[in-house]
Amino acid sequence: MPVRKAEAVWEGTLKDGSGKVRLGSGAFEGTYSFGTRFESSPGTNPEELIGAAHAGCFSMALSAALSRAGLSPRRIATTADVALEKVGEGFKITGIVLRTSAEVPGIDEAKFREFAEGAKKGCPVSQALAGTDIKLEATLKS
Repeated sequence: MPVRKAEAVWEGTLKDGSGKVRLGSGAFEGTYSFGTRFESSPGTNPEELIGAAHAGCFSMALSAALSRAGLSPRRIATTADVALEKVGEGFKITGIVLRTSAEVPGIDEAKFREFAEGAKKGCPVSQALAGTDIKLEATLKS
């Protein structure tokens, strides 16, 4: 399996500086700063990027599990809300809420939720974030 890469450069002090992040594939490059991370300034931040990675990983893991069971998901849409909070003298990602909705013919709500919980536990990004409280809201659409 290939090793995936990303890079970040930060210039200046925490409050007055700024940085750039870039995916190794070149598919995304964005700026980040104190304002984009701790306020509402335009740009990206590490938590947003973690959320995108988690939502994508979870959606693929759920699709894989459903497919292995002989089901054919039509669409899986997932968002990840990543909470960054001040804890003691520093900051910590205190929780992530995955919200997914899916169109999967031939499955009932209870079974779908079982697959979704399994995907939450099994996706590599969830495993990497095992020290974080991860909640799941799963909706089956008809």
